[in-house]
Amino acid sequence: MRTLTLLASLICVALTATAARADRRVAFVVGNGAYKNVTPLPNPTMDAKSMASALRNVGFEVVEGTNLTRDKMTEKLLDFGKKAQGADIAVFYYAGHGIAISGTNYLLPVDADIKSEMDVKLGSAINIDLTLDQTMSDAKVKLVFLDACRDNPFAAKIKSNSATRSVNVQTGLAEMKSGEGTLIAFATGPGQTALDGQEGANSPFTRALIANITQPGVEIQQAMTKVRAQVNEETSKGQLPWGHTNLIGSVYLNGAPANNPATAAGTPAASTAVAAAPSSDVELEFWRSIKDSNKTEEFNAYLSSYPNGQFRSLALARIAALESAAAPSTQTRNLTAGIDPATFTEEASQVTEDQIGLDKGQRRDVQRRLNGLGFDVKATGKFDEPTRAVITRWQAARGYPKSGYLNRLQHKALLTEVVATTSTSSSDEERPRRRASSSGGGGGGSSAPPPPRHHGGGIDPGAAFVGGVVGGMLGGAFRR
Repeated sequence: MRTLTLLASLICVALTATAARADRRVAFVVGNGAYKNVTPLPNPTMDAKSMASALRNVGFEVVEGTNLTRDKMTEKLLDFGKKAQGADIAVFYYAGHGIAISGTNYLLPVDADIKSEMDVKLGSAINIDLTLDQTMSDAKVKLVFLDACRDNPFAAKIKSNSATRSVNVQTGLAEMKSGEGTLIAFATGPGQTALDGQEGANSPFTRALIANITQPGVEIQQAMTKVRAQVNEETSKGQLPWGHTNLIGSVYLNGAPANNPATAAGTPAASTAVAAAPSSDVELEFWRSIKDSNKTEEFNAYLSSYPNGQFRSLALARIAALESAAAPSTQTRNLTAGIDPATFTEEASQVTEDQIGLDKGQRRDVQRRLNGLGFDVKATGKFDEPTRAVITRWQAARGYPKSGYLNRLQHKALLTEVVATTSTSSSDEERPRRRASSSGGGGGGSSAPPPPRHHGGGIDPGAAFVGGVVGGMLGGAFRR
């Protein structure tokens, strides 16, 4: 009897393993950025390569392309449609320009030259609804990710050539409904535009997708909740991904939790995590494109795409070297009793920063100070995404809670730090005025120095920069 039971168990294991291997996963991944007739987009090509790699690492067969013309895009779609027939999971990912006309969404090949609504409807653009219906309708689970909610680059032309009739040319993409077994996710809400991100890095939406949807044991709808939260935080609430789902069961791209080994009826069985694929030509090309970069985010993008890639150790070493070079000198980190111990524990957020009430001049002052301390950031007076990243690095170097936002205590601590005198140089827009001031005062070989200039809340940048108390205490000083 024991022998029969053991044999039955082995048969079940064998059948389960066979089923897992039979789990067919197909993905269409395209990034269009090198547009010929409108301003190019810098990041979709990298976005597509990163996404394709992440999907391959969890067992997808990927039909991939970048900077495709109308004909090449159609060719890739036909290939994807054949492979997606009867697939357990089919993924459609697109990064690039997209437009919405009269409630219908279209994707733009790089050779698109749209002058009127007729150009769109006669084939210069790709109708998303028809494309999804023709390529993915036979798959059991359909996941659609559209990082294409940018401004319509052809809107003005279409409107000017449609003066005799009403044409609804929308901002961003229009709302779409998902059919049974389908999840559709947009980079931002209907009618809104999404950020492309810093040049040479992934867009906020794609970066969040890569970080969450292939996490081991995370269900896809839970992953999308995390995606929305990450993008919302990274963009300072300037962009909130939107989606519509009609899935009828749980879907896992990288294995279900151990206590829930099977998904609900109607969806494929959860497959085990797939080991990272060996290095490919795509990975090699990706690495060659960033290996001499001075941007840590590019090496982080590589690690997100190839967590077990052959250049992983080099990427980590490069990140460490860049962060070390960007760290302020030991001199600026000397301790002083003037720092409130609560600075090392009190959290900072958008709310606490708003409470400080920094005007544009004071924000520019913060950026100059960070520059003088060795943190490279432009003094624009606007706390954009690069500034938030620099504030986070400064917080980490000082032992403060990391958030990318300031509170009153952290702001006060920053004002007390002595920085290099070169950091007091003004932005380009202020230099002509300062030169005029220094040369004024009439003839003779000398003139009185200009009076100190005050910014915002009455802080004299020159006096604060040079006469401030050395600060930036290390967190461990008070913990000990």
